[in-house]
Amino acid sequence: MDLVPNHTSEEHEWFRQAREDRHSRYRDFYIWRDPGPGGGPPNNWVSRFGGPAWAWDEEAGQYYLHLFARSQPDLNWRNPAVAEEFDSIMSGWLDLGFSGFRVDVPHVVLKHPDLPDNPLVPEDKVITDVRGSREWWRFQHRYDMDQPDLLDIYAHWHAVTAPRGAMLLGEVNITDPGRLGRHTAGGGLDAVFWFGLIEHRWEPDRFTEWTRQALDGAAGLVWVLSSHDRPRAPSRYGGGTAGRRRALTLATLTAGLPCFPFLYQGDELGLQDAEVPADRVQDPLVRYGGATYPRDAARTPMPWSAAPGLGFTDSPEPWITLGDRTPEQTVSAQRQDPASTLNAYRRLLRLRADDSDLRHGQLRWLPADESVIGYVRGSTLVAANVSPGPATITLPDGRWRVTFRTDHPDTGDHVTGTAEIPAEHTWIFQRD
Repeated sequence: MDLVPNHTSEEHEWFRQAREDRHSRYRDFYIWRDPGPGGGPPNNWVSRFGGPAWAWDEEAGQYYLHLFARSQPDLNWRNPAVAEEFDSIMSGWLDLGFSGFRVDVPHVVLKHPDLPDNPLVPEDKVITDVRGSREWWRFQHRYDMDQPDLLDIYAHWHAVTAPRGAMLLGEVNITDPGRLGRHTAGGGLDAVFWFGLIEHRWEPDRFTEWTRQALDGAAGLVWVLSSHDRPRAPSRYGGGTAGRRRALTLATLTAGLPCFPFLYQGDELGLQDAEVPADRVQDPLVRYGGATYPRDAARTPMPWSAAPGLGFTDSPEPWITLGDRTPEQTVSAQRQDPASTLNAYRRLLRLRADDSDLRHGQLRWLPADESVIGYVRGSTLVAANVSPGPATITLPDGRWRVTFRTDHPDTGDHVTGTAEIPAEHTWIFQRD
């Protein structure tokens, strides 16, 4: 279940009462401040969506904080009553049978109590590949997120979920493994998405370095290649057939790494970004924040069938456009093709479910190689050829059976000594 603890809608009853009455118990559910010395916002914080992170509310007579859209006022997690309300919210969903929560941006829920100005980033260090508002990247976000006492909030949530065996999975948008690791420290989040691979294009010479550093720096990593905030993996990896092949190759490599993989809707179809007409873009980062990439391209509805609305809706056009998706890309079409991306993912996930070594075996990396990234877990070996040509790998002693190939649905071959893996494909072997 998706849980959004950082903010509510401005139309939420809590916020309606907070803005109407300074003495309402809900006033301190949000972060309100008087104007700064110059009559403007209380500090220099900016919104992820562009402009100041403070909105003046005429009715309330103060500014309120919103790190995201103006219509999404931030909750005040330094008020214990907010935590108590969320205890009830979380328990309610768990009572209905949910197994846990994907927690939206948990690293931003707590702000420095004094709300000091954030320092500027040196001009030559400002990120120019705009993935948020331009103002956002001009600041070091030292006081508006990732605060030292954030772990106390996590421990509070964990006290609700742990007795029920429920999971806390954090969408913590921090790629540095050292900083990310503290979010899964004892009593904290059970797992976190690692977005390191999402931030890059096809750079095979660095995949080993990134994954090993991530594993060394943080526990409880969830491996993802695509998300609703970044271009889809097949698009980042070159688009078309090559992009789909590379995305499946890397997905297979990460499927056996410690913790587990997550699929973003459409990954299993090999979907790349859709073409979205400029007049249909809904993304507020583009419309108001100056971002150049419309996230709608990665957010188009799931294409289920060739029916109108691609089986997602009976409406002539959903809120986020279908883009240029075609019937051939749909689930119903790919289901019929044994060599489709959909059926490759199904075989991969079935193998992962059946092979306990692939989930729990001790990890041992194969010797570094410029062409092949590989590891052994128990009696299972995973080898990804990330080079543009065939690569021969030397297998450990014994006879091995090929249990999965990204280049072909047929498996079962037995090999000893060496195996030749086609360019940009991954094979999985199991010792006989």
